[in-house]
Amino acid sequence: MSEDQSYDLSRFKATYFEECAELLAAAEETLARLQAGEGEPEDLNAVFRCVHSIKGGGGAFGFEALVRFAHVFETAMDALRSGTVTLTPAIADLLVRGTDRLGDFVRAAQDEVTLPPDHAGEIRAALAALVGSEAAPAPAPPAAAAAAPPPADAPAVWSIGLAPAPEMLLTGNDPQLLLRELASLGTLEIEVDSSRLPTLVAMAAEESYLSWRLRLTGRCARADIEAVFEFVNTASAEVTIEPVTPAAPVEEEGEGWGLFAPPPAAPAAEEGEGWGLFAPLPAAEAHPPAAVDPHPATPHPAAPRPGGGIQTASIRVDLDRIDRLVNMVGELVITQAMLGQQASGFSVESHPELVQGLQELSHHTRELQESVMAIRAQPVKALFARAPRLVRDLAQQLGKQARLVMSGEATEVDKTVIEHLSDPMTHLIRNALDHGIEPPDERIARGKPAEGTLHLGAEHRSGRIVIEIADDGNGIDRRRVFDKAVERGLIDRGATLTDEQIDQLIFLPGFSTAAKVSDVSGRGVGMDVVRKNIQDIGGRVVVQNSPGQGTRFVLSLPLTLAVMDGMLVSVGGRRYVLPLTNIVESFRPTPQQARTLVNIGDVLTLRGDYIRLVRLHQLFEIPDAITQPTRGLVVVVETDGGDRVGLLVDELLGQQQVVIKSLDANYRPVEGISAATILGDGCVALILDVGALRIMGERLDHTAPRAEGALGATAD
Repeated sequence: MSEDQSYDLSRFKATYFEECAELLAAAEETLARLQAGEGEPEDLNAVFRCVHSIKGGGGAFGFEALVRFAHVFETAMDALRSGTVTLTPAIADLLVRGTDRLGDFVRAAQDEVTLPPDHAGEIRAALAALVGSEAAPAPAPPAAAAAAPPPADAPAVWSIGLAPAPEMLLTGNDPQLLLRELASLGTLEIEVDSSRLPTLVAMAAEESYLSWRLRLTGRCARADIEAVFEFVNTASAEVTIEPVTPAAPVEEEGEGWGLFAPPPAAPAAEEGEGWGLFAPLPAAEAHPPAAVDPHPATPHPAAPRPGGGIQTASIRVDLDRIDRLVNMVGELVITQAMLGQQASGFSVESHPELVQGLQELSHHTRELQESVMAIRAQPVKALFARAPRLVRDLAQQLGKQARLVMSGEATEVDKTVIEHLSDPMTHLIRNALDHGIEPPDERIARGKPAEGTLHLGAEHRSGRIVIEIADDGNGIDRRRVFDKAVERGLIDRGATLTDEQIDQLIFLPGFSTAAKVSDVSGRGVGMDVVRKNIQDIGGRVVVQNSPGQGTRFVLSLPLTLAVMDGMLVSVGGRRYVLPLTNIVESFRPTPQQARTLVNIGDVLTLRGDYIRLVRLHQLFEIPDAITQPTRGLVVVVETDGGDRVGLLVDELLGQQQVVIKSLDANYRPVEGISAATILGDGCVALILDVGALRIMGERLDHTAPRAEGALGATAD
């Protein structure tokens, strides 16, 4: 096999493993419904198709261990969907564990490692026992696996014709694999028609010249045979299936029929002809890499079957390519901002075409950016799909009763954001079940239902995605949290903390209130990981604790990690970017609106409400900035927790679309700063983190208190 051919095969394998991940996720989600008793008869068919497709693709690449296990799994699923075996809760649990083990075989094939021979032995035996077969199946065919035949009273005899079109191999279908699959249904007798076979000189390796007349005897129905040819359309081959009288005698060997043997042995032409009538070719020769469809037998269950005139509505693109496209769009945004700044001195009267062209460029750039972001957007349903099983398994392990309620599964967010949410979501759900929801007897004693409720929701809010994990458990015991933090040396015993600050202690590294280390918790490496992972993608975690009633964790995340709309502000000659979605309003306060309250700090009165004032020049130690609110501007921003604060700035420079550049990756984390961007003049501007600024402002006020009325008397 040439290097080019090896490369193509690697690409096909990569696509297969991507499809396997999607199929396994779909199967797990469907089985979760069946476990909960909410499934439909079609769900069994859907799971069968998932296993069927994984087996078919695995056989095409020679993943024998995967195919053997999938064959047993598939046979069990066929018995369930045909009604031969009745689905029970115990069998539903078995199918879930079977999906896990099937995933093990897929990952082993992907990593090119060999699992122990007894891996998944118990699951394999239990699946085989459902249909009364042996635990170890017969060698599975390396083609698109068909449904195992349902039991019948007597063997049926079928006459089958297979006449491939010359271009059949180009569709990815291999007659040899189809024949092997038919042989798995019973006794297959074959007669080869080689009348169209040309001379060796005139032969094209990518064309098919043979046809076959077949007779199949076995306990199978027409549907089982049709399933073998499920992915062969009428344009690539002519297939006929006709029943034969069961009593028809079987012709003796030597009368033009021979028993089909699946191993490599095959009838060969006379020596000197150079060709066997059915000699298996190496994959690279039988399927030219430049023309073959990588996965003819592994379509997504929701995709239409291949056929004449049917076109796909989507394509699969490597994420790296989309990332490069996103980066180029980001650079385009920067270039467009630079051109706009350079042309800011031109008027419509003096340069009408230039100004109009720049306006159109800005409009098209934004449309392009939104379109590219939409390509990366995915519903959080893929992330939420694993939660039902996690809740169910963990509740059983902890001896608790819990019900999961989900909402907003269709909410879309950038794929990169979703990838960073898996671990935090898992930790928060485990925390809610282990530390939040009480055991049934405790809940009953407190007047609660024995079954706890865990809510998992997602929604778009103010240009960000908000994910909520809430439980109706006991809430956070603040006294216990404080004592544990002192015991572990995380805070001083005499420290004075607000309720909110105590709640935040659970995010400190090494903190845990568990009495002992278990498989679920106790190591103190969970909640700090949650906060760090969320902060790494520009998000924040807010804890809303109601002792005795429950705890709510609110994750606020950016919709995308690439581009955002911001307001450019100036503080002491330095420029910063405020996320536009956080801005409520801006105003210049009067002396009567400015106050300093004891134990609170600087505040402003706005329509009867008090708003904390945060002086950016103090937080970042910026000289030559306006220090008196009555001479500057206050930008009122809203944090993800719903709190409002006023940021004192010198002036507003205007709205601008900016490209987000990670500060962690290019420099180091800076408190109060979420990311950076490059402005049109090539200078770097920092993007402010509103939630962090509020916390920094509170801390500054507590460490440097001022007297009542000092705010209004401050000189510029």
